[in-house]
Amino acid sequence: MHTFHFSLVSPEKLLFAGQVDQVDVPGVEGDFGILAGHAPIVASLRPGIVTAIMGTNRERFVVYGGLAEFSQAELTILADSSTSVEDADLAELRMKIQEMQEAVAKIPPGDELDRALALLDHYKSIHINLAPATAF
Repeated sequence: MHTFHFSLVSPEKLLFAGQVDQVDVPGVEGDFGILAGHAPIVASLRPGIVTAIMGTNRERFVVYGGLAEFSQAELTILADSSTSVEDADLAELRMKIQEMQEAVAKIPPGDELDRALALLDHYKSIHINLAPATAF
C-alpha cells in the first residue's frame, strides 16, 4: 500500500506528522477518507474525530473544526483546536455543549429560521463519540 505524509496542526502545537496509509476526516459536507493518490482537495471540517491509519495502528484526534488540504501527496489539517482522544476532557466538552444550548435558547422567539441554523451550526454539528457507552 502506498503512503503519504500527514500533518495535524492546531494553534497550540503540532499533534501529528508522519507517513500514513489513510486518514479519515470529519468534513462539513460529510466524512471522507484520504488515500495516497487522492485528487487534490480543500475541505472545511466540522467537530469530530480524525483517524490516522498506519498499517494496523490507528491514532485518533478530536478536532473542533478547521481546514484539510490534500495536494502533492501530502495532507495537512489546520485545526481550530485539537487534542488526542486520550487527552480529551469530556467534562469540558459537556460544558461547551451546555453553553451552546443556552446561547441557542436566547435567540428571540419567532425567528425559527435563525434558531434552526444556530442549532445546526452550534449544537447538532458535534458528533464526537469518545466513549460509546457515554451519553451526554
